[in-house]
Order: sequence, then C-alpha cells, then structure tokens
Amino acid sequence: MRWCVSIGAMLVLGAMAGGDVAGIAAPNPGTRLAEKEADPSVDVELVLAVDVSYSMDMDELAIQREGYAQAIVSKEFLQALKTGPNGKIAVTYFEWAASSDQKIIIPWRVIDGPETADAVASEIMRTPIRRASRTSISGAINFAMPLFDENPHRGLRRVIDISGDGPNNNGAPVTGARDAAVEKGVTINGLPIMVKEPSYSTMDIDNLDYYYEDCVIGGPGSFVVTIKDRDKFKEAIRTKLVLEVADRMPERRIVPVAEREPRVNCMIGEKIWQDRWGR
Repeated sequence: MRWCVSIGAMLVLGAMAGGDVAGIAAPNPGTRLAEKEADPSVDVELVLAVDVSYSMDMDELAIQREGYAQAIVSKEFLQALKTGPNGKIAVTYFEWAASSDQKIIIPWRVIDGPETADAVASEIMRTPIRRASRTSISGAINFAMPLFDENPHRGLRRVIDISGDGPNNNGAPVTGARDAAVEKGVTINGLPIMVKEPSYSTMDIDNLDYYYEDCVIGGPGSFVVTIKDRDKFKEAIRTKLVLEVADRMPERRIVPVAEREPRVNCMIGEKIWQDRWGR
C-alpha cells in the first residue's frame, strides 16, 4: 500500500525534534530487504534523485539544493538517524533530466552524526547549479538501480527518493522502471513539486501529485510528500528525509492508492510531447 501526504497536513517534525516518535506510524517491516545474511552496516541505502530540468526555474533549483543540504544537518534528521539499529545511513545524491542525463553530485557517503552530515551538506552546496532539457523519471530510476550494487555499505532497506515538477516525457515508460525496481525490493518515494500554475511552455500537468502516487512511487510503505507552497519547499524536503531515515510513514492516510486504474494517464507526458512536437 502507498501513502500520500500534503506538507501542510503533516506535523511530524516537532515530534521528531523532541525525540518523540509516537506521532508517527510504526516502522513497516515490509520495506526491509528480505536477505539479511550480510549483516547490514547501515539502516538504509538512500538514493536522492533530484530533477534539474528546464521547467525548474533557477530560484526553485537553488531552494531545492539548499533544502536537501539543510535537511541533512537539521536536528530532526539527526534525531531520526538515532532511531535505527545502526544509527547511520548511506546516501548518494544525483541530478537528472533526460534519459541519458544524470550527474552524481555525492557518491555514496555514510552519515552517522553531525560531522558527516555537515560534510555531505557542504559538498552538495559547493556544486554549481545546472539545468538540462527533458524529463525522464524512468531514466532516473534506471540510473539509480545499479548504484545500490556499487554501494559498499549494505543496508536494511533500499530507497529511491525522487523529486520533480513534471511527468515523464523521455525515455522508457515510468511504470516499467518503477515495477522493475519494486520487484527487486526497492522502495520509491516521491516529492512532486507543484508551486507554479501549470504552463503550456513547461509541460506541466494538473494533479502531478496523483501522477506521482499512481505512476511513480512503489514498494511497501512508499509515500508522497507534495510541495504546493514555495515557502514550504525546504520543510517538505526535511519531512520526507526524516520519514525515510526513521523508516516511518505518515500517520494519516490522506489519499489511499488502491489497486485500480491510475487517476492520471501514466503516459501523459509522452503524449503531450508527441502532440506538440511530433517526436
């Protein structure tokens, strides 16, 4: 089952900051990898896949970059880190656009406290901001999967965290990439960015949150945190990272995603591109 939460409806951060996790649902054992013979050394292997397509303006890209850096050093994040049996995670951060355009900003790093968190955050902020054409969520998922095999630190869970402000319009269909990842025990969570009115020129769609819920996220315990207010951008990123690190889900089931037809056509991005440019 998947879950969706609007950032305006969620009050997890205060509880985590005070060390009280009672306000968050219990850990979901279904999200853990089945094979544990290798004695996992980290609680989660977390891939942060960040959209840098041209539909994101420079201000959004800057806020997004700062949001991830600030979230990693936040007291809420560091408190969540302590809730796991190992007290540390492995994280890698890459930016993506078209199906052939992915750039690793942070190779696999272990975060086990304030010092390592500061080092990762500083490395994120040092990298120049870039933009690129097209949007391939499937490309981001397919690029992320081999990264787990390259990670020297085995985790109890494997999670891909995808942020983006539009539907897949390049590369393979997103549902196939999602299903292949889920079949291998990986959970995909989403951060749909909806801070602007949909625009014809940027391939935006209405109900991007529904698209992410029904077409992008997957795996036991997967969830979406939606950003609809620019002022809540950084808070939303922090909220989602806290949930992922602590192996929690939103307490409230805001929008249940049942086994049914998607509410949004999962090929809508490809269709819009074809209708406009014929290729």
